[in-house]
Amino acid sequence: MLKTFDEVFDDYTKYGTKIKTEQYHTVGTNIIIDQGQADIAGYTDQIDGLFKDVPVIVFGDHTRIIKYINRPFFLGADGTKILKSKIPDANYKYLYYALKNAKIPNTGYNRHFKWLKQISISYPEHRKQSMIVEILDKLEDSIGNYNTILGLLDKLVKARFIEMFGDPIVNEKGWRTKPLLDMGQCKNGMNFHYDDKGIDINCLGVCDFKNFSVINNTKGLPTVSLNEMPSEEYLLKDDDIVFVRSNGNKALVGRSLVVYPGNVPTTFSGFCIRYRKYDNEIIVPYLLRVLKTDSVRMKMAGRGANIQNLNQQILGTLVIPVPPIELQNQFADFVHQVDKSREEVKKSLEKTQQLYDSLMQEYFG
Repeated sequence: MLKTFDEVFDDYTKYGTKIKTEQYHTVGTNIIIDQGQADIAGYTDQIDGLFKDVPVIVFGDHTRIIKYINRPFFLGADGTKILKSKIPDANYKYLYYALKNAKIPNTGYNRHFKWLKQISISYPEHRKQSMIVEILDKLEDSIGNYNTILGLLDKLVKARFIEMFGDPIVNEKGWRTKPLLDMGQCKNGMNFHYDDKGIDINCLGVCDFKNFSVINNTKGLPTVSLNEMPSEEYLLKDDDIVFVRSNGNKALVGRSLVVYPGNVPTTFSGFCIRYRKYDNEIIVPYLLRVLKTDSVRMKMAGRGANIQNLNQQILGTLVIPVPPIELQNQFADFVHQVDKSREEVKKSLEKTQQLYDSLMQEYFG
């Protein structure tokens, strides 16, 4: 059975109380829910206006994010919708999954509630809803656990780095230092033209960084069409480190990864900078982790009013501690072992995510 949005939901947003962003706290008596990615945006000790008629579904009018909320809350900034069901004893977790699968067009930072109100959802009998929720809950829990493990592995590497080498900016262990650009050379990526054609080549772009530290298979990268093969300086080689040079999101500027394209011709976009090391006193696994530390990332913070930019002049200010090569190799061996564990977890995560996506499509069409 299909039911329209209006048959299932009422808009209860007017009954919620909004808390201004500057009034969010990191701890507090009550939670604040907004339209962002985080489950909880912040906390407050305010009591008056607390929305207690839970559970509910929360919809991000700008972000299209769907949340299931089962504890009293305050609303965050503008753009958050509170949805209550008109159906007595509704299974809100089922409704949450149904709305998560809804095909709502992305029209940028505009309001999307009008599109949500046009959908219809599959509405089987109560027992089947409960079965579907039980299965999807278990898969979501597994996905969450795998992501937690990946986060802990990252923290493990960071902790081991600080234990062995200390903060690279403070350099409290007194390691000898070298300027980054004295140990290698940088090159800005290519700017492509839409009318180029004839040669297709794999290309590393800003969207390919995600949470990766290493890309071993550049065959999986998107391709671009060019009139001719790029010169050697625009082709990536094994052990090249690539930075995000320019992005509207300042948090992404300076993000780095190392690539191993092997014999697969691979270039990189104009929004990236390639760094190629030639100094034998430093190894790439160690250098990459230096560049990923919070203190070094702060020194690479992008500059610009709207589009944030990293440039070679900023990279030229970076001075890198150079500990004994034996210690660097010891750390690289540790990272290699952690990376093997990470790959196993990622494979399990991908399989679970595929099953989850397949069942969402089966249940909700």
